[in-house]
Amino acid sequence: MEEPVGPCVSCGKTVYCKDGFLDGVITHDRSLLCTICAYKEEKES
Repeated sequence: MEEPVGPCVSCGKTVYCKDGFLDGVITHDRSLLCTICAYKEEKES
C-alpha cells in the first residue's frame, strides 16, 4: 500500500509511505527529501 506523505523539498517529487516505511528521508530541519535527492546531498557533503 502506498500513501503520499508530501513533496520533496529539492525536486518536488511526491514522497510515499510504502507498507509502513518512508520512501525518503526527513532531514535535521524536518524537511522531506526523496531517496534520490537525499543520496545526492549526502554524496556532495
